[in-house]
Amino acid sequence: MWKPDRDDARPLYVQIADYLEQRIAYGDFPPGSVLPSERKLAVQLQVNRSTVIAAFGELRAMGIVESHVGRGTRVSMMKWGAAPRHTPNWSRYAEGGQFLPNLPFMRRIREALAERPGLIDMASGELAGDLAPTEEIAALLKEHDYTAYLGYDNPQGSLPLRQAVAEYLLRHRGIRTTESSILITSGSQQSLYLITQCLLSPGEAVAIEDPSYCYSLPLFQSAGLRLFRLPVDEGGVNPQDILELYRKHRIKAVFLNPNYQNPTGTVLSDERRKRVLEVAGELGLPIIEDDPFSLTSYGDLPPSPLKSIDQAGTVLYIGSFSKIAASGLRVGWMVAPHTIVERLADARQQMDFGLSILPQLVAGQFLRSEHFAPHLDRLRTSLQFKRDLLIEAMDKELRGLVEFEAPSGGLHLWCRLLPEVPEGKLLEESIAAGTVFVPGSVYGSDKGYARFTFARPKEEEIAPGVAGFAQALRSLI
Repeated sequence: MWKPDRDDARPLYVQIADYLEQRIAYGDFPPGSVLPSERKLAVQLQVNRSTVIAAFGELRAMGIVESHVGRGTRVSMMKWGAAPRHTPNWSRYAEGGQFLPNLPFMRRIREALAERPGLIDMASGELAGDLAPTEEIAALLKEHDYTAYLGYDNPQGSLPLRQAVAEYLLRHRGIRTTESSILITSGSQQSLYLITQCLLSPGEAVAIEDPSYCYSLPLFQSAGLRLFRLPVDEGGVNPQDILELYRKHRIKAVFLNPNYQNPTGTVLSDERRKRVLEVAGELGLPIIEDDPFSLTSYGDLPPSPLKSIDQAGTVLYIGSFSKIAASGLRVGWMVAPHTIVERLADARQQMDFGLSILPQLVAGQFLRSEHFAPHLDRLRTSLQFKRDLLIEAMDKELRGLVEFEAPSGGLHLWCRLLPEVPEGKLLEESIAAGTVFVPGSVYGSDKGYARFTFARPKEEEIAPGVAGFAQALRSLI
């Protein structure tokens, strides 16, 4: 019997709607016939009932079927396809366009989390609610009377926030910049989107770490860019690989996450940092440095960003509030030459006329407040404790089945799975056991890896989460 393909780029409900539409067209379900019930079809196709409901909704929108309480869903008595002559086939439109949908595994994870709120979430790369500075921000809201003009603001972002970010970058990251060289964004992903859409052209080649969070973002492929891999080892990327890719493919930019790299957690070594900047300077090659995790360093001083030692002005620096405060604030920033900032600010203004002013005002006040440094200390302590809980659970439940290096910062544990098992089946078995994780191939890696986020689940969920994954893994060995 036909079943939807979970590796297909299309959502499951769209595949089911297309399949039923085809069977109706072939006469398997003639006009007036009753389709299988939502519950029965969900069991047959091994999907959730809500997925079938969505598929029936697609068919109703096209006028192909009719649903009546107590009588089920029937094929329209009128010749199917004739009645909705003026109704667009929205599922076909949804498959079009140049901006690609998320990867199938990522859509499956999002679908599972939406359908089963009780799942232990070791996939979402964000802080748990109890790690966010909720009380501190509430205090700031009480202390400050936000009565500023609520119209469109400067497309570069709120001036007070850009000034606060410049002070923060100097104090915490050793980066000297001014408010005129800072663009406020809704986060790192918007920064990357603006760069790929506005500074690069379809067909151009760029270099990206392997594995890399960037591979989980189809925005690079949507922009028509050709991606070339920079293997990551225990010391980060090899600068010689950048040079060779430039010679072979004339790459136009290098995207790096040098500090607690996502997903591996590695830190680019000091020797390689210097050489990477030398190579970029020799070639006139821009480096886009994404630095969301540095301040999550456990114990030691955070590693310095490339931008802090960049003497030639080759680095575009991206940062965000998401991994050090709260992803819901939707505040990030980019440090770049003013000509680039102006270009991207103009593009962003065409998209949304700028960000909401209130989160910018709150973020600027928080960066300058007495609450910020204590919050970072508490965050680091909590993340290290959660990391240790995860490692303890891994040693107990998965000894001999996985290999990993304990990260010294960041939110993730990158594991190599020793048994060879199908990634898709492992994810489904893990979801059935109550735990969701991210398969390693999402990040461009070879199969046989997995990323576990320890920042998202509650402390008491980490051990049961690992136990659920272990149960799933053993069921496939």
